[in-house]
Amino acid sequence: MSADLDQNPSPADIAERERENQERKAREDAEQAQLPYKWTQTIRDVEVTAPIPSNIKGRDLDVVLAKNKIRVAIKGQEPLIEGDFPHAILVDESSWTLETTPTPPGKEITIHLDKVNKVEWWPHVVTTAPKIDVTKITPENSSLSDLDGPTRAMVEKMMYDQRQKEMGGPSSDEQRKMELLKKFQAEHPEMDFSNAKMG
Repeated sequence: MSADLDQNPSPADIAERERENQERKAREDAEQAQLPYKWTQTIRDVEVTAPIPSNIKGRDLDVVLAKNKIRVAIKGQEPLIEGDFPHAILVDESSWTLETTPTPPGKEITIHLDKVNKVEWWPHVVTTAPKIDVTKITPENSSLSDLDGPTRAMVEKMMYDQRQKEMGGPSSDEQRKMELLKKFQAEHPEMDFSNAKMG
């Protein structure tokens, strides 16, 4: 009986979960707003931008992009970003540029980080920064269609499993096991499966 309740949450449970999600999102947004940079990601890469005083030139910057760490600073000042990545990057495919911004007038450093693992969302740019909840990321369909077949299938499976988990349903692997067990039961009616455990 209790299993049915878990799979069919009441309107009050759904409202409570939605309220908790909104509070978590507001907290997450506030934490991210405190960072000296802004960042976005796709399944393939991470884009980081940070405002820089307009009198600064590229040679005044100290930028280090390594496989597992980053440092972005104006020479002689505290770093804007420094620390270890949560996952490795492809250094040769990653880059940075310093551009003039019209509004507000000034400059901005843009850092492009190419992920090694193209099926992993990053919870933060550096491990010392506050995390975002990667389970709430919904990639655009256009980004999914850019992926090659096996990668796209894996991402779609991960998204399906995440949705099933949120609704209290079985993951695709659990469904496959149940289907195999049903098929085996049909082929072997003489066997007793009453105490069979899924695992």
